[in-house]
Amino acid sequence: MMGNIVSGLGGIVHSLLTVYMWIVIIGALLTWVRPDPYNPIIQVINRLTEPAYRFVRRLMPTVFNGLDLAPLILIISLQIIDVILVNITNALVLG
Repeated sequence: MMGNIVSGLGGIVHSLLTVYMWIVIIGALLTWVRPDPYNPIIQVINRLTEPAYRFVRRLMPTVFNGLDLAPLILIISLQIIDVILVNITNALVLG
């Protein structure tokens, strides 16, 4: 019973991390085309990604030759966190 709950919560966290990773990717791609900043979808994407970008930029320099690598660093970090959490969840479920 407890294994099912842990497995379900792990699946939810995995899904949320995957969705957020895609939001970061879409936000990074949108910076190349300069969309309308008053578009509600663009505003939501910016509100979801900017706090994480600020956190990464505070930890390390992210601009190299005019290219901001904060989205790439964030995506790699999300992937690492996802793999760690999936492994922990599997270890707890399998006992």
